[in-house]
Amino acid sequence: MSYFAIALVVLAIVLLFSVVKIVPQGREFTVERFGRYTRTLKPGITFLAPFVERVGRRMNMMEQVLDVPQQEVITKDNAMVKVDAIVFIQVMDAAAAAYRVENLPYAITQLCSTNLRTVVGSMDLDEVLFQRDNINSRLLTVIDAATEPWGVKVNRIEIKDLTPPVDITNAMARQMKAERERRAVITEAEGEKQAAIARAEGAKQSAILQAEGRKEAASRDAEARERLAQAEAKATEMVSNAIAAGDVNAINYFVAQKYVEAFGELARNPTAKTVIVPAEMGALVGSIAGIGELVGMARSQQAARAEPRREPAPATPRSAPPVQTRAPRRPGGSVPSTE
Repeated sequence: MSYFAIALVVLAIVLLFSVVKIVPQGREFTVERFGRYTRTLKPGITFLAPFVERVGRRMNMMEQVLDVPQQEVITKDNAMVKVDAIVFIQVMDAAAAAYRVENLPYAITQLCSTNLRTVVGSMDLDEVLFQRDNINSRLLTVIDAATEPWGVKVNRIEIKDLTPPVDITNAMARQMKAERERRAVITEAEGEKQAAIARAEGAKQSAILQAEGRKEAASRDAEARERLAQAEAKATEMVSNAIAAGDVNAINYFVAQKYVEAFGELARNPTAKTVIVPAEMGALVGSIAGIGELVGMARSQQAARAEPRREPAPATPRSAPPVQTRAPRRPGGSVPSTE
């Protein structure tokens, strides 16, 4: 009796596990009735008919990553490159993925390998190295269209590695070095050009400023000479008026001034070591005396203008200024004594 009870309990447990199915999240199970697909179980708990239905395939509905193995591909310009990739897939239809293809991951991997050789082989080496996005987009279009009947969606394909031959790698390194050197030379030449332009611009501005300075200095010199000439003209006019009025002292002042200036220029001559006076000193003394008398008369006139006006006094005859006689010149340029 006890054995029969145990057998019933075991049978009940087996029956329970075969009838009650719990599908986890991210998975889907297919149900087969006598070996024929009938429906797909979604995540959750489900009851099957005992001894009639069973779970056929357990499909992963999450996105999966498949590694495409590395392979050697000959490009359009006969260069051998090693290429590998990764592909991201997601099962959209569990029944199609389970019953329309055998070993789904292997089938997608082989499909990617063949299409990768086709796409890379139709391109030059430079295009393969610098147009990975183009390769990815072309592979994605072809493989997604091929896996659609299998109920699989190919989300993206990425080229993981591209390895050209060693000799091509060395050539590319030399090319890169030459390109870098060319850019360095161009940059250096551009810098020298800018420096030369800056120096020329500085020299130009310096020349302009120097020319403006010379122009300003010449203008100031001309203005100074003009004022000096006006002053000399005015002095000459005053002397001429004095001479016209009969003032002999003005003549003596004018002559003495030129006389003294001439001696000053002679004394300032750096090449002259000895000064020879080829003139009579008596005349110079007489001119200086005339200058002193002229200065005294000018002071008396200023004092007379400052005093108030008075009755004019009777005029007295004015004595003539003493006439200085010039002593005869002695041989040798000496001047005889006037004592």
